[in-house]
Amino acid sequence: MEKRYATHPDHAKTLNTEQLRNQYLVPELFVPGEIKLYYSLEDRVVVGGITPTNDALHLEGHDVIKADYFLQRRELGVINVGGKGTVLVDGEEYSLEKRDTLYIGLGCKELIFKSETAENPAKYYLISTPAHKKYPVQKAAFVDIPGDQMGSQESANKRSIHRIIHENGIQSCQLVMGMTLLEPGSVWNSMPTHTHDRRVEIYMYFDLDENARLFHMMGEPTETRHIVMKNEQAVLSPSWSIHSGVATSNYTFIWAMAGENYTYTDMDHVAMEDLR
Repeated sequence: MEKRYATHPDHAKTLNTEQLRNQYLVPELFVPGEIKLYYSLEDRVVVGGITPTNDALHLEGHDVIKADYFLQRRELGVINVGGKGTVLVDGEEYSLEKRDTLYIGLGCKELIFKSETAENPAKYYLISTPAHKKYPVQKAAFVDIPGDQMGSQESANKRSIHRIIHENGIQSCQLVMGMTLLEPGSVWNSMPTHTHDRRVEIYMYFDLDENARLFHMMGEPTETRHIVMKNEQAVLSPSWSIHSGVATSNYTFIWAMAGENYTYTDMDHVAMEDLR
């Protein structure tokens, strides 16, 4: 489990390209047959990827979080972005197609991840946050999640936003997760942009061609920076940072938040004229 420390915006201004990437980019999530985990001190979020092939993979406790089992003091959101797979939670099986979500609450002990085939493995994207209360395990099939239509083709940001774990959906302590799909010909997300001092946010971009690239915008509104990203990478956005992106083609991204509240509409909007 790789550790990432929290940063002050004044420190972020001094970072060169490599340092910026080392601090905020999650470069590798889905390695066949492995579990990849990153622990951020920004609201103590764990970001990860699990890619089982022939053998099942077990998510267990770790010394970094000082836990006997992974969800001893945490909750977990899982979204499959690969082939069909199965997650076992304390012996109960949940089958996940691509883009399906599974919420697993505080106190669940046995977490086992499987793929239906090694040739087209499941790719389980994970976000975990500290929890104070146990909520029930819930699965959400993507086909059952309504999407809000946003943007337009003229502004290259026609997209559908699907809220999954949130105050009016799957219940959690503080974890919020959802997915945004951009239509062909649309490449911009979250512009005009915003910040929210109450919450950290993580974006994970996927459904990008391997030769495509995405420019993720971050930093204070008057001190913006960018990180060049490719398919199936994630990026950490501290509470003081904007989070927006534009790519060389359309894409899908999973957004996740944790912190003071989980009110989706709690945003501090930034006027376009104030961006620098």
